[in-house]
Amino acid sequence: MQGKPVSTTRPISKTIQGAPVPALGFGTWPLKGSECREAVVDALGLGYRHIDTARMYNNEWEVGQGLKDSGIPREEIFLTTKLWSTELEGPKVKGYLEESLQKLQTAYVDLLLIHWPNPKVLVAETLAAMMHLREEGKVRQIGVSNFPPDLLEEALRHAPVFCNQVEYHPFLSQQRLAEICRERDVLLTAYSPIAHGAVMQEPLLLEIARKYGKSPVQVTLRWLLQQEKVAAIPKAASQVNRQNNLNIFDFTLTQEEMTLIFGLARNQRLINPAWGPKWE
Repeated sequence: MQGKPVSTTRPISKTIQGAPVPALGFGTWPLKGSECREAVVDALGLGYRHIDTARMYNNEWEVGQGLKDSGIPREEIFLTTKLWSTELEGPKVKGYLEESLQKLQTAYVDLLLIHWPNPKVLVAETLAAMMHLREEGKVRQIGVSNFPPDLLEEALRHAPVFCNQVEYHPFLSQQRLAEICRERDVLLTAYSPIAHGAVMQEPLLLEIARKYGKSPVQVTLRWLLQQEKVAAIPKAASQVNRQNNLNIFDFTLTQEEMTLIFGLARNQRLINPAWGPKWE
């Protein structure tokens, strides 16, 4: 089962463990400096309410300044940051998070993720420290990123994981992860959702895009968001692309089109560092 389409009302959100999450977020990697700050201000002005960053991106201060400069009330924004794989030892987690909060100029983040698993640190140890931060109100939800199915299931044995953020696009199936997320009420957030632009040359996506008067990028994002428990965080450096990425809620792909796009999967993994986890 590939997942049933969700409601197409605007603005679309996904409800996970009782909490709403804007399904289309704005990814900030690899934006830096004033470009990053201005992009965050612009994205929020266009209507984005989900902003994704990470300690490793070295842009948390710029993201925080963008949030402040936007004038949008903090409570209206879903903000995610991540702990790098060398920052997962339990006693050190709180200090790293407090550094991030200072840079982001906020009292809390909506979602704190383990950026990559580290086999030298027990996931239970890191999640326990993250749970303490949630109890203190400095983190609303906790989750993981780049966790294959077996590691996600292990994490779920130790904590109420809210999200698993992974590479996901038409050329890389995440069917088993998606099944676990649907069953356990976990958000599957797709990064690199347009496969570094490769979707723009895919004949099937071009054909479907012509039918709706859209681009292959818009069709791809629509395909992702029509899946149950799936969100996407495309990075868009230009205002035109940020606006275009938002213009995906006025059409709905048919079940046949959804199935055809699922059929494009060819195990094309773009982010696969040698020190990363083993994928099935």
